[in-house]
Amino acid sequence: MGLELYLDLLSQPCRSIYIFARSNNIPFEFKHVELFKGPSNSEGAGKVSLLKKVPALKDGDFTLAECTAILLYLSRKYNTPDHWYPADIQQRARVDEYLSWHHANIRANAPKTMWIKVLIPLFTGQPLPSEKLQEVMEGLSTSLKQFEERFLQDKDFIIGSEISLADLVAIVELMQPVGVGCDIFEDRPRLREWRRRVEDAVGKELFFQAHEMILNIKELSNIQIDPQLKEQLAPVLMKMLK
Repeated sequence: MGLELYLDLLSQPCRSIYIFARSNNIPFEFKHVELFKGPSNSEGAGKVSLLKKVPALKDGDFTLAECTAILLYLSRKYNTPDHWYPADIQQRARVDEYLSWHHANIRANAPKTMWIKVLIPLFTGQPLPSEKLQEVMEGLSTSLKQFEERFLQDKDFIIGSEISLADLVAIVELMQPVGVGCDIFEDRPRLREWRRRVEDAVGKELFFQAHEMILNIKELSNIQIDPQLKEQLAPVLMKMLK
């Protein structure tokens, strides 16, 4: 049995794993999960991941959940180029530092743009609260300022002259606002050039293939959402409107 990856490319962590595996020519079977279509569509992932969510990995009898753990597993098993997760202890620590900071900052803010502009209206039928979006964009702006000044600085990539897992995890998250019309790169030339270098490093064709669903997010309104899932999530999402 070969490597299986359970992924929904609407998910940022799933996209990072997909891009990493493809760009490093890691052979795997792509198990496409459509989370918004309800439990039956994520049943396979539920059997693989104890957390019953994507991304999930199955390698023979071995299963694994959580994006960072999967990325590190793949980098070690397939001996990917050193720049992704350097052997040098201090360079590796810089990758770890960013990954630790990322969750409470970029990941805590960037995805909210999609929830507010697309998913909350889709699940609840409620109009977009513009003041809530403004609040989220202000929080994201603070995180982006820290990202540029603390991590990117004047370097090509987060830890130096080559791409690492830190850059990959960051870029997929920052494409989420772009997909809903909040172009966070437009007025930030340093960030915009970093994005261009990341695209070139993984290959533009692969980059845009992975982000195709996000960049055409308006088509999500045509998805038939599982009624049970809608009933479960609508009250939770309504709380975000307050």
